[in-house]
Amino acid sequence: MGVCSEDGKVQVFGLYSGEEFHETFDCPIKIVAVHPHFLRSSCKQFVTGGKKLLLFERSWMSRWKSSVLHEGEGNIRSVKWRGHLIAWANNMGVKIFDITSKQRITNVPRDDISLRPDMYPCSLCWKDSVTLIIGWGTSVKVCSVKERHASEMRDLPSRYVEIVSQFETEFYISGLAPLCDQLVMLSYLKEVSEKTEREYCARPRLDIIQPLSETCEEISSDALTVRGFQENECRDYHLEYSEGESLFYIVSPRDVVVAKERDQDDHIDWLLEKKKYEEALMAAEISQKNIKRHKILDIGLAYINHLVEKGEYDIAARKCQKILGKNTALWEYEVYKFKEIGQLKAISPYLPRGDPVLKPLIYEMILHEFLESDYEGFATLIREWPGDLYNNSVIVQAVRDHLKKDSQNRTLLQTLAELYTYDKNYGNALEIYLTLRHKDVFQLIHKHNLFSSIKDKIVLLMDFDSEKAVDMLLDNEDKISIKKVVEELEDRPELQHVYLHKLFKRDHHKGQRYHEKQISLYAEYDRPNLLPFLRDSTHCPLEKALEICQQRNFVEETVYLLSRMGNSRSALKMIMEELNDVDKAIEFAKEQDDGELWEDLILYSIDKPPFITGLLNNIGTHVDPILLIHRIKEGMEIPNLRDSLVKILQDYNLQILLREGCKKILVADSLSLLKKMHRTQMKGVLVDEENICESCLSPILPSDAAKPFSVVVFHCRHMFHKECLPVPSMNSPAQFCNICSAKHRGPGSAILEMKK
Repeated sequence: MGVCSEDGKVQVFGLYSGEEFHETFDCPIKIVAVHPHFLRSSCKQFVTGGKKLLLFERSWMSRWKSSVLHEGEGNIRSVKWRGHLIAWANNMGVKIFDITSKQRITNVPRDDISLRPDMYPCSLCWKDSVTLIIGWGTSVKVCSVKERHASEMRDLPSRYVEIVSQFETEFYISGLAPLCDQLVMLSYLKEVSEKTEREYCARPRLDIIQPLSETCEEISSDALTVRGFQENECRDYHLEYSEGESLFYIVSPRDVVVAKERDQDDHIDWLLEKKKYEEALMAAEISQKNIKRHKILDIGLAYINHLVEKGEYDIAARKCQKILGKNTALWEYEVYKFKEIGQLKAISPYLPRGDPVLKPLIYEMILHEFLESDYEGFATLIREWPGDLYNNSVIVQAVRDHLKKDSQNRTLLQTLAELYTYDKNYGNALEIYLTLRHKDVFQLIHKHNLFSSIKDKIVLLMDFDSEKAVDMLLDNEDKISIKKVVEELEDRPELQHVYLHKLFKRDHHKGQRYHEKQISLYAEYDRPNLLPFLRDSTHCPLEKALEICQQRNFVEETVYLLSRMGNSRSALKMIMEELNDVDKAIEFAKEQDDGELWEDLILYSIDKPPFITGLLNNIGTHVDPILLIHRIKEGMEIPNLRDSLVKILQDYNLQILLREGCKKILVADSLSLLKKMHRTQMKGVLVDEENICESCLSPILPSDAAKPFSVVVFHCRHMFHKECLPVPSMNSPAQFCNICSAKHRGPGSAILEMKK
């Protein structure tokens, strides 16, 4: 459908049909609007705006008739038709007309009457069939057409308009168009020159705003360059839009600019143009279902190339993980590209190691690169990469070639041991680990059960870490015998002692055949543990131990051995003479608890006042102090004698109190038990058909209850027929249970005699 308006002429014609309408008016026509569904036969309607708003309708006779909808308020410069509603603007404000009810339903007056309506015309647009947006001057109003409740209608129209949002802008509005829940706004601005301080017309702007209840939020803003914008006024710009295509037309006196809604592909194009590759990649990932002209992989590859060109090799290599994913061909291509620029080290940490796996040649190439320049980096890759990524024998040979130049390089040796381990060549790996004294040697032995390989390397293991080595050897006695270990350590007695000492701590009997040897080892390397060993061992020869201790003048050990061999008097003499320690002598005498030892101790101490003081302070509970006091010579000065005598008296009083307390407890307990026994013996004893005579073994009760019987029941619960018991003698008239030997056990005395 086409519409033409020129001065006072209006022509409506079909683009694909022969229907046509011509009309000449006596006044200029400012605006024409046709029914949105004009193609339908029932909707052949259009309106024209000038000084009047005329509605033209085609009747059933195919004739056109006109009717005046509004007049008398100045020129009508804007008309928008949506559904059954027509909105127009004149000098006074905006009106809405309902075609169905033939009623005008609202009048929205303009806010700023100071602006000339011909210079700053009103802009109208329908967001939907019930929402009208009005832009006039710097004011924007969002109006909603609503149905009036039946109880409120009376003579009022069935619909009314409510302003749901209203806000001011910083510019003049030349056009409006809806965009989803936002607005596209063509803005006219005037700015002041900083140099001349004169006002001039700036370039028009196309803004996207988000309307709020009393304000708005700017989403985007673009300045438009059109020819002659310096001379244009607000009325010279117009904004029209095509709903189906999301196209917007900005019309100026010299140019028509077409704008369309930017899609994600356009956004990505702009980001790529600005070399914002990371943002472009992120945008593509977020909208991958909506983009049509771009591929995530292509953007990612461009990003990697951009980073490489900038020299940011590490970031480029890191991005390869995400961008290349599981594409082995691209991975290999990128690796060779990094090789060409000498940056294989940069990409090495990010190579795939499981899914996918690249060709072994790729990994070997990188390992050789590190081996030539960075031993530590090479060792790190060997530890981190699984051994099946590359040809292990090739790398082993390369490492061995480098070791020919630097045979003592610990990093290369350790790496070679790890390669041998991957290759299950555990013997060579173990030998290197032992040479390096590496902490993983024990783990390697345990993990791969290499005990047969270390039988001749026990000294090396012990030299490296004796504690771990001994623990491992003792935990695996079934694989390396105690005898084998002791033989291997024969030339290193200090290590032999460490092993046998740990063995003895675990089990006092397993190494009993070596206890005699251990006496000398303890004496030489670990005297503090010699005495505990002598005390705990039941297999060491005492004579040999005594000989060694006497040779080395080990007094404490000799004293212990003498006492254990029964020569307590010699042991005590040695304490007194060699150690000169009365407290230890007293302690020894207490342990032996032998009267003769106490006598020897007293005789030895009688002419030594310090010893007498020690005896007086400690002898009271074992020997009568009077024996010692009587032997003290008159006039001998004894230090702290008074305190010692007071202590003896206090100890004596304490003993008396303890004995009296014990006696009271004993008497109370005896009385309590006697009462308990008496109560027990006073209780009756059940006798029934199941009981038997312990002598004749026949039932204790006769089968005929009428017959007379006599039964004796003892406290031990044994029962007898009276006639089965022996007749008591004149010397022992009391009867006792023959079974319990009642003469020696109280409970066996008779407690009950039953007769009938």
